[in-house]
Amino acid sequence: MDALEAILSRRSTRRYASVMPEKALIEKVIEAGRYAPSGGNNQTTHFVVFTDRAVLDEMAALACAEFAKMEADENTYASLRHSISAAKRGNYVFHYGAPVFIMTANKKGYGNALADSACALENMMIAANALDLGSCWINQLHWLDENQAMRGFLYQYGLREDETITGGLILGYAEGGLPERTPLERKGNPIDWV
Repeated sequence: MDALEAILSRRSTRRYASVMPEKALIEKVIEAGRYAPSGGNNQTTHFVVFTDRAVLDEMAALACAEFAKMEADENTYASLRHSISAAKRGNYVFHYGAPVFIMTANKKGYGNALADSACALENMMIAANALDLGSCWINQLHWLDENQAMRGFLYQYGLREDETITGGLILGYAEGGLPERTPLERKGNPIDWV
């Protein structure tokens, strides 16, 4: 699969087989993230890789509990509002059963923290597609970046006190074999030529 095909056919996967991908494949995906561009070539995006199902389940339960404590209104960002609402109803989904969760973090106060991590996450999603793995951006930990219970939990697994949580990615084999690759119609992202 060439680069353009990997980009144009990439879709988010939300149903995963329970089979753990080979470590070599996971490492290739992470390496693609490590080679993403960064402001000033700072290379400060930190990758924390979770493959322990018990830890993932504990993280998911904590995220659900912390979102359930939050309040949302019409001014709350839609994705965050959805997480809060689902947690309060008891049908919150965190990692869709994926066997791998890769959290990204970056330096607090660094102006390119989110941009650098976004580039890394996108590289990893494209690499996953090229390697016949499913992936999906998971942003819930970013919304819980200031939450002391979640930060305390993540400190145990490598998050540093001087870091902000910038995003996450789930990874694994799609439930039906290969990931869905039918492109979605583009209805947004306007273009102006000058």
